[in-house]
Amino acid sequence: MPVGIEKINLYAGRFYLDLADLAKARGQDPQYIATNLMCEQRSVYPVWEDAVTLAVNAAKRLLSPEDLEDIELLIVGTESAVDMGKPISTWVHRFCNLSPNCRNFEVKHACYSCTGAFKMAASWVASGSRPGKKALVINTDFSRNFIGTEHESIGGGCAVAFIVSENPQILEIELDKAGYWTNEIADTFRPTSRTETMNGQISIYSYFDALEGAYEHYEQIAGKVDYDADFKKHIYHAPFPGMTFQAHRDILSQLTAQDKATIQLNFQQKVAESLYFAKRIGSCYGGSNFVCLLGLLTSAKNLNPGDQISLFAYGSGCQGEFYSAIIGAVASEMVRSLNLDQHLNERLRLKVEEYEAIESTREKYIDCPDYEPDRNTLNGYYEKLYDTQGLLVLNRVEKYQRIYEWS
Repeated sequence: MPVGIEKINLYAGRFYLDLADLAKARGQDPQYIATNLMCEQRSVYPVWEDAVTLAVNAAKRLLSPEDLEDIELLIVGTESAVDMGKPISTWVHRFCNLSPNCRNFEVKHACYSCTGAFKMAASWVASGSRPGKKALVINTDFSRNFIGTEHESIGGGCAVAFIVSENPQILEIELDKAGYWTNEIADTFRPTSRTETMNGQISIYSYFDALEGAYEHYEQIAGKVDYDADFKKHIYHAPFPGMTFQAHRDILSQLTAQDKATIQLNFQQKVAESLYFAKRIGSCYGGSNFVCLLGLLTSAKNLNPGDQISLFAYGSGCQGEFYSAIIGAVASEMVRSLNLDQHLNERLRLKVEEYEAIESTREKYIDCPDYEPDRNTLNGYYEKLYDTQGLLVLNRVEKYQRIYEWS
């Protein structure tokens, strides 16, 4: 029985920061950010948005009346939880009007969480225990306050939502072809509600170890493959888009004797198109593989239904998984019909000082038992970009209880 992604959608908010503006303000080289990090913009979220609103705003557009009846499993992956006990999935279930006969829970494994949720959902669908029923999988994340740090240029965030079913119009996964590799390590983590800390060098080398280990395990399970010939395209986890080039170079160097120029050309042909949206969003955390899938299906000129691609997911801590999938029959048409370019183009470009004010204000409110987001700041941007748009927003917090409303 085929299983995989039937529908998919992205929500990247209403504001962005141009990283050339940030580089100028910080006295940095904008060319390095554009060329080496491959970053152009990053999404920024005001205090009336959080991981709940991102998740709901990504999922709501997907759901038909039939989907609402058929979804019996909801999994939300995040490392940006708003509560240590109550899962984001409960709010998503409520505001998306899903059936009461639905399992829902939240999973956490850094940037691996959404892939883990996807595999769990796909296995449930494939089990046939509830024939014809579907799963809704969401990843929702955004960065903590990185102002003035070396990681500021790779902040960002978004939510990606997709339906997993027996009708994989977007992507059919091969459940029996997956390699995985794990090792406990402290490379990137969030020890408190306010803190996101990382050791970049350790994280990069751990990523390489996981990629090589997961691919080796994949070949043990699926049999020997030709990495270049057997996969039409490759998708890699992109903590920042430039990491995908380092990953591709690493695995090709392990498997072939290609020179630097050949590897660069191969990257442009088989990986670069997947970064189409990631370059404009920044770090996508657990949604990274799926944002890259959206980018690939939107921009690739030579991708056809039935083509096999590879995907590599990595989560700090750590977990790596390498797996293969088949492009669905109407994948590109469905994704292009979402008009995600327009969604990103409609975001408002912030001045650096506006971005700094947003990040500092959100940090101030973390863990506060009572507060009401001030929507009158930022030159009336709430009225311009949220009011009457039908987006879920945070209204207030009362005795820690979060109260949401539609804009």
